[in-house]
Amino acid sequence: MRQAATEIVIATPGKGLHEITGEVAAWVVAQGMTTGLLTVFCRHTSASLCIQENAAAEVRGDVVRWLDRIAPENAGYAHDDEGPDDMPAHLKAILTGVHLSVPLIDGKLTLGTWQGIYICEHRRAPHRRTIALHVTGY
Repeated sequence: MRQAATEIVIATPGKGLHEITGEVAAWVVAQGMTTGLLTVFCRHTSASLCIQENAAAEVRGDVVRWLDRIAPENAGYAHDDEGPDDMPAHLKAILTGVHLSVPLIDGKLTLGTWQGIYICEHRRAPHRRTIALHVTGY
């Protein structure tokens, strides 16, 4: 059994779901493992991760709008130190989660035909987000 780990930094342009499947898959392939488990971990409290459809862009927009309805800005939150989009971003990260597990089979991530790995940027401003990757396998 082997393991490898790294961190990648993703520059997000602002609020939205931004696909990172390519970067993640390229690193996994470079590790030379054929069978294992990948953990993807977002090191932030106002951004998160998800696996979602990567074919229809409308899905990403619908997800963002749904999250905005669930955790709207200016809803009377006590925590507003970094602006009106900060506390809603924390709530959205709770809802979507900060880690994913993806099986590695035959040297490839076992994602469905229309699945992609996304960083969910919940803040309006661009950010640099650090994502930890860890794969265990052989």
